[in-house]
Amino acid sequence: MLKEFKDFIMTGNVIDFAVAVIMAGALGAVIKGFVDNIAMPFIGYFAGGMDFANLHIVMGDKQYESMAAAKEAGAAVIAYGAWINTIISLIIIGFVMFLIVKAYNKTKKPVEDAPAGPTDIDLLTEIRDALKK
Repeated sequence: MLKEFKDFIMTGNVIDFAVAVIMAGALGAVIKGFVDNIAMPFIGYFAGGMDFANLHIVMGDKQYESMAAAKEAGAAVIAYGAWINTIISLIIIGFVMFLIVKAYNKTKKPVEDAPAGPTDIDLLTEIRDALKK
């Protein structure tokens, strides 16, 4: 059983998948940093100085100065600004992955079609001619 597991782990597909998962995690962290630190402040500036990360709704009647204060007090908070940041991250990650796959597909050699064999009619013609002899 240990040998089977070793064979399974050492196949190319599993190793390729592991590398892809690690790279995706690193790419996700880079994109999150880009969205949180560059894209959203830029968008917020043109949206009248709005900070999307602090957009929230407090469940209940009590109001708080900030989302951090509400969370510290233990209030139920709907942090829809953070959700907006996550959606923008998803769109950017999807676009980057599209570009990576598109570039990868360009590097692959085109698959050449196998040489066409004789058609059914050609085979039947050969059989007929062989039978005539």
